[in-house]
Amino acid sequence: MSLKNQSFDPPTFLMTGIPGLEDKGIWLAIPFCSMYIAAILGNFMVILVVAMVPSLHKPMYFFLSMLAAAELGVSIATFPTVLSVFLFDAREIGMGACLTQMFFIHCFSIMDSGVLWAMALDRFIAIYNPLQYVTILTNSRIAIICLGIAVRSIVLMTPLPILLKWLPFCRSNLLAHPYCLHPNLIRLPCADTTVNSRCGLFVVLSTFGLDSLFIVLSYILIAKTVLGMASKEGRLKALNTCISHICTVVVYYTPMIGLAMAHRFGRHASPLLHSVMANIYVLVPPVLNPIIYSIKTKEFRKALCQFFFQKF
Repeated sequence: MSLKNQSFDPPTFLMTGIPGLEDKGIWLAIPFCSMYIAAILGNFMVILVVAMVPSLHKPMYFFLSMLAAAELGVSIATFPTVLSVFLFDAREIGMGACLTQMFFIHCFSIMDSGVLWAMALDRFIAIYNPLQYVTILTNSRIAIICLGIAVRSIVLMTPLPILLKWLPFCRSNLLAHPYCLHPNLIRLPCADTTVNSRCGLFVVLSTFGLDSLFIVLSYILIAKTVLGMASKEGRLKALNTCISHICTVVVYYTPMIGLAMAHRFGRHASPLLHSVMANIYVLVPPVLNPIIYSIKTKEFRKALCQFFFQKF
């Protein structure tokens, strides 16, 4: 029976590394593993430093630690299968494991987006009303915001793997990446996936779409507030506090938009394009964001040095 007409019961999917470089798995494992280790250690260090250094117990850094936790979650969710594909050439993944991985990847990605919006709100309040900044963003309110971001991610993502689980898979079971993503999985069932596609589109619009809109609106209000300042030094100081966040937003949303465009409009594009965009989306933000905040945020850099000096 041909692969096209074969039914997989239960379905087993075959993950893909870098198309055209399948025989270079060991060599590709070195840079991939290095980047994952850097991402995991870097984000774990951010969480640890924020927790241990009292001078960082401020709203901005609480949000930063949640961003690091979400990116740590994405890295941990994808690292095992990436390692198995490139290092051990173990490409098979069962339906249950695939859907579980898909849930956590997208769930933590949605958390990333929500935290970036919360950080934009934090910067607006700090610039618009600095005298009441701490009284507005109290620890309890920060906890409610973070809990809301986490609950939103879980609630919106839960239907997607459930809807996929009940679909028959009888076409090619080949995935485009060394991990499971929803846009890739909904192309594989041999049944109508209109409900899945619309549900996925709703999740994207109600999370990434709204979050990016709120981020843009926050920065419009920030720009309006800064332009209203009389002192040039004050304007520069206010804008300087936003540089790290702006860099983080660009680093996060650029690969995500590129991957979404590749899945939506690049169906006939080279498989290498999909693979490269997906790996950039999963790897680059978790690696770069701890570096961005370590370099661009003087207070965090000082606390990092203080932490290492006290410990070692």
